[in-house]
Amino acid sequence: MGYNDQDKNKKYRSPLLLFSFYSTTQQTSHLSPSSAETLVFTSVTTRSQSLFTVNSNNRIEKGKMVEVLLESGGQEVAIPKDVSREGTPTEYAPTDMQSSTEIVQKLTSIQEFYYGQSVFVTGGTGFLGKLLIEKLLRGCPGINCIYVLVRSKKGKNVIQRTEELIDDPLFSKVKEKQPKFSHRIVAIEGDCSMPNLGISMIDRATLIREVSIIYHVAATVRFNEKLKTAITINVRSLKDLISLSKEMPKLKSFVHVSTAFANCLESPIEEKFYDPPIDSDKLINLMDCLDEKMLDDITPQLLGKWPNTYVYTKSVAENVVKKMVDTMPIGIFRPAIVISTYREPIRGWVDNMYGPVGITTGAGLGLIRSHHCDGSMKIHVVPGDMTINALIATAWDIANNPRPSQDPIYNYVSKDNPITYDELKNMSAKYGLLTPTMESIGYYSFRNNKHRLVHLFYVYFVHLLPALIIDTVALCIGKQPKLLKIYSKIHKFMDILSHFSTIEWNFTNDKLRALHNKLSIEDRDLFFCDMKELVWDNFFQTYLLGIRIYVLKDPIETIPQARIRWQRLYWIHQGLKLFILCIFLIITWVILSKIFVALGYA
Repeated sequence: MGYNDQDKNKKYRSPLLLFSFYSTTQQTSHLSPSSAETLVFTSVTTRSQSLFTVNSNNRIEKGKMVEVLLESGGQEVAIPKDVSREGTPTEYAPTDMQSSTEIVQKLTSIQEFYYGQSVFVTGGTGFLGKLLIEKLLRGCPGINCIYVLVRSKKGKNVIQRTEELIDDPLFSKVKEKQPKFSHRIVAIEGDCSMPNLGISMIDRATLIREVSIIYHVAATVRFNEKLKTAITINVRSLKDLISLSKEMPKLKSFVHVSTAFANCLESPIEEKFYDPPIDSDKLINLMDCLDEKMLDDITPQLLGKWPNTYVYTKSVAENVVKKMVDTMPIGIFRPAIVISTYREPIRGWVDNMYGPVGITTGAGLGLIRSHHCDGSMKIHVVPGDMTINALIATAWDIANNPRPSQDPIYNYVSKDNPITYDELKNMSAKYGLLTPTMESIGYYSFRNNKHRLVHLFYVYFVHLLPALIIDTVALCIGKQPKLLKIYSKIHKFMDILSHFSTIEWNFTNDKLRALHNKLSIEDRDLFFCDMKELVWDNFFQTYLLGIRIYVLKDPIETIPQARIRWQRLYWIHQGLKLFILCIFLIITWVILSKIFVALGYA
């Protein structure tokens, strides 16, 4: 990836970022015109090399090697290949803190497994990916390097997106203990929607040579995603990554992150392979043969009983893994609905509004008043940090059992410590009302409705009718109407979720329990993932606060003003209820009066 004009003079905060350069015409203004010598472009720990040269016209050309280092101040420095790199800011060495021997002697079993290893992570810029990278850096001090697949997105290039990843508040704790932690993060430009993950041949060679552990976390989690896109990202990318991993001589463990609902037509959902709705190879061939419109037309027939393209393609993806179990150390990790963090590195951290987090956010803002679900049913939610700890332990267990006698599948669910939808709602309200947000447009008034007719009553008379009135007033005073559009998106989102909130799911988790029993006392503490020890009341103390700070970007300093605003919204809410009650009584009185007159009682 070459530099564009606006990137030329940018001082990057990240100490080192590794990328492949494809353009032969883009200029690099930070090199002088006389810089014609061959340079080496390499990562911190692997010395992976990209072939380029800088000619007298300041243009990067393929054929030689270039190394670009970023000093702590952010200035890029070009290092000739005949100059020693010893002592440069990018030289990662555990001996800066303590000797390698001292580190090894203090390692737990899981830490020892990761010591000196290079890890490849797809989906590293997503919610789970960020948590995984952070915990590997903080919890496995001897880890060599973490390669992260990153794509350009929304006008931001790979460098900018990797900087955003490193600058996330999630990494504040590891930054305190390891100021140069970013030296061990190497961005690999690629895209799961492209053949062979869109990885260049140079980067591919580096991964093959260095990587020993793979986490395939990337996926499109949109329930209503177009089938072609869902197949490409959720199925074909996995197949391509497995093909790449089979060339890795150091490979010890490959973990495919699926979902506990990938086989949602089964009951109970056990830790085993199920027959997919269609063979993975046939589905990929079908996608390649048909254009997107034709594939959209036959999507309902292909899905059949499957509720959406997400779980459909996730089920098919597990079939890809099934075909490889006997030939490589690979397994599947199936988390339930992943929500905010419980204990580490920051309590309550979350960066998305998927599933229950979206419903909770909408309720907290005063937008959502009703959710179609059975409040007495158990909801399988798991904290993000505990999920990642279990995932890290899963990779260790897969490596220790390369030829398992049982299917290498791990269901990480809340079966051992269940919570119902009503309990989730009540505890969210209990602590959420203490920390309201300045973003609220209405007072909290939310309920779970088991019956769809009751839910639809709320939708029409509590959501859409007020939205229509407010949007009409907005039009009259010359402002842009917004609420009806917002509710249109909200209702689509809630309709998709209703399938999963009106059915109680049953899972087995024997293999996950067995894995936990294998852990040493030190590892159980360091990689805490025992759902039985989770205290839900403690979790919800920071659940809404985390949404407020990290999703709504509303700083904690505004809580006093938010509480004042909350009181106003409360009295407006009460006044509105009184007004509606009065209107109802007036209408009732008029109707009854006419009935009495018609019957001759008046």
